[in-house]
Amino acid sequence: MFNIRGVIVGVMMLLATGTASLQATELNCRGRAGHVEEFQYSWRVRGALRWVAGLIIPTSGLGHLRTVFPAAGSSTISSELLITAPRGKVDGFYHYQSEMEQSGLTTLMTYSGYAWGSRARGERTSFDYARRVARIRKETPEKVETRVKALPEGEMRDVLTAIYFLRQNAGRITAPVTTSIYSDGKEYPVVFRPIEGKTFEIDGRHLPARGFEIIDAPGGKTWPGNVKVYVSDDARRIPLRIDITRSISALQLDLQSVEACRFMQAVR
Repeated sequence: MFNIRGVIVGVMMLLATGTASLQATELNCRGRAGHVEEFQYSWRVRGALRWVAGLIIPTSGLGHLRTVFPAAGSSTISSELLITAPRGKVDGFYHYQSEMEQSGLTTLMTYSGYAWGSRARGERTSFDYARRVARIRKETPEKVETRVKALPEGEMRDVLTAIYFLRQNAGRITAPVTTSIYSDGKEYPVVFRPIEGKTFEIDGRHLPARGFEIIDAPGGKTWPGNVKVYVSDDARRIPLRIDITRSISALQLDLQSVEACRFMQAVR
């Protein structure tokens, strides 16, 4: 394994592409190129406990991944993943948000929340790296809690920032990378590693994809999660599939359409 710092050298370089490559990844893009990138997904619960989950919450629905890149007067990147019931947010949702540095390497703010029936929860964490503290605000229907906790050395990276990092560096990650993930108010040692790729059919086109996985790293606090991301093997690095596993539940998101076409700044 090697340290993540070795991967991020040259992170702001643009990957030059020709017209043919762009045409191959436009898919059914509905919007003009700008500073916003939007993907629509279908999702479903996988695994042996799918029928149990169906007694409490929907087991399929819609997903929306949106990234806002810096425009005039801005120096940060915002990313959010909204997962809803088939009829939309009114019937329940999971919501993840991340604000990161313009380089896409460090999380500045992370949020996760959900609402299903009478159950609801939201937790927002802001990172103050100068003072080495995290400010956490947790909300439920019953109460609001705030607290401040000390941060370990180094930068924090939540799951959305990690997915962005994998997309941006897909061409450079050829061996396991040790780093950490911030999730639910805690830091966990994890490994980013390449896995076997797949080919996906989108809009009648067969697109090869590189696969990556975020897994728990041995010898530390156990991260009760697993994330697999399959990104198109081109400069756009479109997330064609995202698998999110949490304890014994697994969620699979499959790309359905590209709604806004911001060009991905990938590293060679």
